[in-house]
Amino acid sequence: MSMTEQATGAHHPQPRARNGGPSSVTVEHVTGAQSLIRSLEEVGADTVFGLPGGCILPAYDPLMDSTRVRHILVRHEQGAGHAATGYAQATGKVGVCMVTSGPGATNLVTPIADAHMDSVPLVAITGQVASKAIGTDAFQEADICGITMPITKHNFLVTKAEDIAHTIAEAFHIASTGRPGPVLVDIAKDALQAQTTFSWPPTLDLPGYRPVTKPHAKQIREAARLITQARRPVLYVGGGVLKAGATAELKVLAELTGAPVTTTLMALGAFPDSHPLHVGMPGMHGAVTAVTALQKADLIVALGARFDDRVTGKLDSFAPYAKIVHADIDPAEIGKNRVADVPIVGDAREVLADLVQAVQAEHTEGHVGEAARTGYAAWWKDLNRWRDTYPLGYDLPEDGSLSPQQVIQRIGKLAPEGTIFAAGVGQHQMWASHFIDYEQPATWLNSGGAGTMGYAVPAAMGAKAGMPDRTVWAIDGDGCFQMTNQELTTCALNNIPIKVAIINNGALGMVRQWQTLFYNQRYSNTVLHSGADTDGLPAKGTRVPDFVKLSEAMGCYAIRCEDPADLDKVIEEANSINDRPVVVDFIVHEDAMVWPMVAAGTSNDEVMAARGVRPDFGDNEDD
Repeated sequence: MSMTEQATGAHHPQPRARNGGPSSVTVEHVTGAQSLIRSLEEVGADTVFGLPGGCILPAYDPLMDSTRVRHILVRHEQGAGHAATGYAQATGKVGVCMVTSGPGATNLVTPIADAHMDSVPLVAITGQVASKAIGTDAFQEADICGITMPITKHNFLVTKAEDIAHTIAEAFHIASTGRPGPVLVDIAKDALQAQTTFSWPPTLDLPGYRPVTKPHAKQIREAARLITQARRPVLYVGGGVLKAGATAELKVLAELTGAPVTTTLMALGAFPDSHPLHVGMPGMHGAVTAVTALQKADLIVALGARFDDRVTGKLDSFAPYAKIVHADIDPAEIGKNRVADVPIVGDAREVLADLVQAVQAEHTEGHVGEAARTGYAAWWKDLNRWRDTYPLGYDLPEDGSLSPQQVIQRIGKLAPEGTIFAAGVGQHQMWASHFIDYEQPATWLNSGGAGTMGYAVPAAMGAKAGMPDRTVWAIDGDGCFQMTNQELTTCALNNIPIKVAIINNGALGMVRQWQTLFYNQRYSNTVLHSGADTDGLPAKGTRVPDFVKLSEAMGCYAIRCEDPADLDKVIEEANSINDRPVVVDFIVHEDAMVWPMVAAGTSNDEVMAARGVRPDFGDNEDD
């Protein structure tokens, strides 16, 4: 069973293996286009985000007759890709997008790269020029397989109608098993138009594709031994735990060992923020306690995490005293950035379940070190001191304007239980990770690896389409919002009532923060307003375009909030409207910064709790 199936019970194809399989076979005489739509129905694809064009047009005709596949017409192909990603992240199922050749396909490159970086199960279907025209620079031709080869888990070029059904089945299987990721299926127009025989289930032919899910027992025993003998262990939890549906097993292991837990930006919600063992998010803008716990640890148990640069800081100074247990479904990740003392290849759910049993066996046999026997009491004394001394916080602006952190915090507090939050990229993304509490899996969606501005609105649209009974808030910036806000029209016309909070500080906030700190406050091309409002006073927030008028023109209910006294009332009003998309333009102070911070290229030992405030840990890390 794939990680996605374990997490959600999602329906996937039951294809025949080479040696046989299910005996019930459906056979139909159809066009290649009809075969494509029938294949999507059989693999359980209930929603497709797309935009038609010449080469994919044959597929859109039978799609019109399907009662099992809902097509959502986006306004830009990038929106289709991010919506499919948001759908996949929120539901655990494979996200699907479908566009035409040439520029339609190339507009998918960014969301495909985004899904690749964040291991999101995605199938992107693109039309291609007729097979005899491939390679001739025909109208709207692009070698999308060649273009996306480095950013897909696999891709296919289909030039024969009879290959469509088994290719779609293979694409969904590859996307959703092992380490999830995007798969592209490029189909020539004449293959869609030709006649063929559709039979289901198809036979899959994937020689060499055998993801390892069961971890090696010897490695599990060694990891359990290190955990029970460690004095300062940390469970370093990445997005792979969410992909594997392993949050229950993680909680059991954490409570069994008493070890502190850090959850990366991609893993928020994998372990409840409110749990006493949770010490926060690590990384460049991580909590001081989480960053420092990893630096001072003598054992790091990495679970579905990849030791990326935003977590490690300067790599050769990261966690200098720690032995590393690294468990990942993808063997290529193990040892890529940090050598693992105990490498474990396997599905995170199976790894965690086996680790729980192995640690219990160590306890039963009495093989428990003094620190573990006390629940790592001395370690927790340090951790709690750091947590009490350097909590996450912010100052309210002296001029009485809205604090962006306060806006996001109140959105989180007033949101209905189970609300899904999708964030853009930048300061608002970091504040949303800090000041909203994530207690459940699949409630935090963001572009972690690629850092794609414009992700939030279409991803929120996809999440709401997949989870229509849940409230979905997009936390966006005024820069990000201007990249993909056209999908609000899609939301309005397709009854997808998302809610959008624009954290409007009139600038590209994170870039401006770096200019403040590292470029002598020379704000080159990061200001998004004219410098003055209509009365000639200094501008507050982006006013061109007017986000309220723009959102109303796209069929949304829109509000502007500038006064802290109105904050809760405005958020509650937004929460009460569920018959159309809602956009709230929050005009916030432009000088707010994200803290804590580890400057790029420096050691995590140089973490700053606030501007000019370097923590004093007052301990001897060599003991």
